[in-house]
Amino acid sequence: MESYPRLSAEHRRALRLLADAPHGCTISIMLAHGFSNVMLDKLVRDGLAILQPGTVRSGTRRITVVWMTITDIGRDALAAE
Repeated sequence: MESYPRLSAEHRRALRLLADAPHGCTISIMLAHGFSNVMLDKLVRDGLAILQPGTVRSGTRRITVVWMTITDIGRDALAAE
């Protein structure tokens, strides 16, 4: 049986939000949900989530964003709780 980092209630909430979003969420959305940059960075450092640069359209403009998605390890850790 693998050992996963112990998840706080906030970590579980963030991972559930990411797990429910097929393509992940932007960092801006995660911050709007009340998560701190420090907490999001910890999810990435622990291998529970990854960051990927991307773009979104807003009318005729393209905006550069950073997407956060849950990893398989993150899904496993969430399921183990």
